[in-house]
Amino acid sequence: MILATIVLAADQFTKYLALENLPYQEPVRILGDFLIFYLTRNPGAAFSLGEDVTWIFTIALAVVAVVIVFLALTRLRSRLWAVVLGLLLGGVLGNLTDRLLREPGFPVGHVVDFINTPWMMPAIYNVADIFIVTMMISVAALVLFGPHLDGTPQERSARKGEPAPADSAPRSERAAD
Repeated sequence: MILATIVLAADQFTKYLALENLPYQEPVRILGDFLIFYLTRNPGAAFSLGEDVTWIFTIALAVVAVVIVFLALTRLRSRLWAVVLGLLLGGVLGNLTDRLLREPGFPVGHVVDFINTPWMMPAIYNVADIFIVTMMISVAALVLFGPHLDGTPQERSARKGEPAPADSAPRSERAAD
């Protein structure tokens, strides 16, 4: 929960600074075309998709936050998973805060976006988005290669050329031993 709070605070603070200091929808080149600040308000999801159903994104963000908290309280025993889910929760809460508290109002507020890296992707995003995307990639990696939520290690299947564990040999071969 501490990591989630730190990410939420960083997200909201950077949005505050952007709103106070950047001109609306005018590019401010920070590092040429590498990093541009471009303040805008996003009523939809990525690339402003779904502008007419903003309330659905609010519900989805709230559900994700509740699921993460539920998992943390009931099943989470892995420190690595705790870090990843804490950072993900912070990102989710950052954008959920915008949906709930920003104009045009509850629960259809527009998310403040201001970071543009045109060399990487044609999107404008914020600190919360960075944590959501990177932590979702981390979740996928943990599901495939990391420990389980409860901290137990993933079972590794025998690789080509490695002997199978003794108890996995066919019954007829074990009887011959």
